[in-house]
Amino acid sequence: MAALGWLTPRRRSATARSVLAGEASAEAARKSSQELEDISPAPDAVKEPEFPVLGDDRAAAFFDLDNTVMQGASLFHFGRGLYKRKFFETRDLARFAWQQAWFRLAGSEDPEHMQDAQNSALSIVQGHRVAELTIIGEEIYDEYMAERIWPGTRALAQAHLDAGQKVWLVTAAPVEIAQVIARRLGLTGALGTVAESVDGVYTGKLVGEPLHGPAKAEAVRALAVAESLDLSRCAAYSDSHNDIPMLSLVGHPYAINPDSKLRRHARDMDWRLRDYRTARKAAKVGLPAAAGVGAVAGGTAAAIALHRRRR
Repeated sequence: MAALGWLTPRRRSATARSVLAGEASAEAARKSSQELEDISPAPDAVKEPEFPVLGDDRAAAFFDLDNTVMQGASLFHFGRGLYKRKFFETRDLARFAWQQAWFRLAGSEDPEHMQDAQNSALSIVQGHRVAELTIIGEEIYDEYMAERIWPGTRALAQAHLDAGQKVWLVTAAPVEIAQVIARRLGLTGALGTVAESVDGVYTGKLVGEPLHGPAKAEAVRALAVAESLDLSRCAAYSDSHNDIPMLSLVGHPYAINPDSKLRRHARDMDWRLRDYRTARKAAKVGLPAAAGVGAVAGGTAAAIALHRRRR
């Protein structure tokens, strides 16, 4: 894989594995985005007049996935779908379920849980074809993920699309799953964890490391270089303090459904805040008007999802 050069300074150090993971994810995202250019964005979103700036093609938006765009952890929903298709045993599903419950109650990621889930996913998909998992990912999106998209965050993404800007998901989830979600939402593409494959078959290893923490910032930096973006004009959205490196990289950082550490940091840094879990108003004004409507819808959707009986 050809390495991408760096044209922008790093604000904090990253390991060689973080850089490798970021570059691999950026390369995968650029390849997949070529297939998404003919997809029309969803209609009827309301644009904010000042931001994003209409026609600014050197700006883009980067959205974390879990608990930012979608309620809960995508990797756990994916595991649930694989269990339904008999990829693994009941005891593994029980562990996935506990980790998902912890994530939803705590509202933040546990690094040990995330690493355990990543390792489990790698062992489960080893020997399977990439094309097979992509097809299954489409089915799992419809079964478990579609109803968990936060309308408010979706409206923010649509505001960038309506302004003529590209919008990317940035997530520790497998890049193939992230690309499915981006395609179904009409986004430009996705940066995700890249699992090694040989002749279209998963080896059970990663390229670099999971796209988490500093690796996300490296992926965004690599993509910005390749796409000739000005990061000072770009926006990033996340719920987790683990994404502070990514948020600090752009000129317009947003804390969405923030955990307690990110909320404190965002207030200290005067970043914009919005919480769709309870439909609270933003701590800072200036977000697209569509997001305000989406906040109420997002709170309602969350309540329904929490109490709905699953089949």
